[in-house]
Amino acid sequence: MVYAMDFEKPLVDLENKLNELKSLQGAKQKDVADEIIYLEDQLEKLKELIYSELTPWQIIQITRHPSRPRTLDYLNYIFNDFTELHGDRLYHDDPAIVGGLARFDKTFVMVVGHQKGKNAKSNVHRNFGMPHPEGYRKALRLFKMAEKFFLPVITFIDTPGAYPGVGAEKRGQSLAIAENVKELSMLNTVVISVNIGEGGSGGALALSVGDALIMLENSYYSVASPEACASILWHDETKAPKAAEELNLTSKDLIKLGIVDEIVTEPLGGAHRDPDEVYYHLRNTLKKHINKLKKSKIEDVKKKRWERIRAFGNF
Repeated sequence: MVYAMDFEKPLVDLENKLNELKSLQGAKQKDVADEIIYLEDQLEKLKELIYSELTPWQIIQITRHPSRPRTLDYLNYIFNDFTELHGDRLYHDDPAIVGGLARFDKTFVMVVGHQKGKNAKSNVHRNFGMPHPEGYRKALRLFKMAEKFFLPVITFIDTPGAYPGVGAEKRGQSLAIAENVKELSMLNTVVISVNIGEGGSGGALALSVGDALIMLENSYYSVASPEACASILWHDETKAPKAAEELNLTSKDLIKLGIVDEIVTEPLGGAHRDPDEVYYHLRNTLKKHINKLKKSKIEDVKKKRWERIRAFGNF
């Protein structure tokens, strides 16, 4: 493992020992062949044990893994002929939101999503996936363009939240988010949202309103990060794991509440373990939902969308 989380340390130790044995040459390697087979078996059992009983806090750690596929990875591997469009035509281009035209099989679509970096330099450039208001206004511009040409909209959610800086607030952060939520709820075209990682507060909600909501297995939605929640409730950020338990933020929690339509399974250990497998499963899931929604009249789609939104929170 290049990067290991705390709960993965036993796996790292076992993998290191296994690699040491495999590096032995000649007769020595034959002498330890049985032990290698034994350790490989133990490694698989340990993976199953650790990853089959993940806590919400451990799921969040997987969600934040630096090697986890980002929006542009999905756009490049699931779609064809992606052409990125820039700018909100009001202020400037926000790299924390990417979007543009693409082709999904034989269907032309508009894709928009949060974009994080994969290292320190790219994370700074992408503002750690935290959009400014101009990012959300860029997204809205693309939504309206898709509506004009009757293109299905597919959004990708992966943000710890909208950027809370003074400049962002001065330029209308809350208004930009609210306008996106309103316009998506009324958009005259199909809208499918996919949560591929973090779903933090209104910053995530601004791209999440639509006709179908798909979540990757190790993704989450939360009104606030567990760290922020712990600071507010107990004035102690170290109680974030406890907050994660209370927030009901995992994909399994949310599908029980009727908020999520489908969960896409991930490889054991997270999407970063085998991105190609995730791309394959998500592509099939998107194809199913697009084909289903395209068969309906847009008036019926919008009616069901409104009923779906209004049903949230009813128990």
